[in-house]
Amino acid sequence: QVQLVESGGGLVRPGGSLRLSCSASGAISGTKAMAWYRQVPGKDRELLAIITRTDTLTYAEAAKGRFTISRGNTRNTAILQMNSLKPEDTAVYYCNFPFDPIAWGQGTQVTVSS
Repeated sequence: QVQLVESGGGLVRPGGSLRLSCSASGAISGTKAMAWYRQVPGKDRELLAIITRTDTLTYAEAAKGRFTISRGNTRNTAILQMNSLKPEDTAVYYCNFPFDPIAWGQGTQVTVSS
């Protein structure tokens, strides 16, 4: 069974940075497109960034210019580097396979506050 584990969240001041990691474990065939999302309580989950199998990058407006998605050192891991964080970035951050999603992991909480 494939599972997703996100890590790297925490409390950061406005203007700070965080680096989130996502690791997919289990029986995965080949390198898959991966994506980062976030969700605020009471709102729909929001897609932030996608990295395709060929490493093409796509960003939502909320992520452009401040967030960078990349692959980790092992296959089917993904990194989200977040800079210039704002209080409105406070959310639980998740990763998944954007074109064939599986059950969501626990996510990692990001809180931006002074």
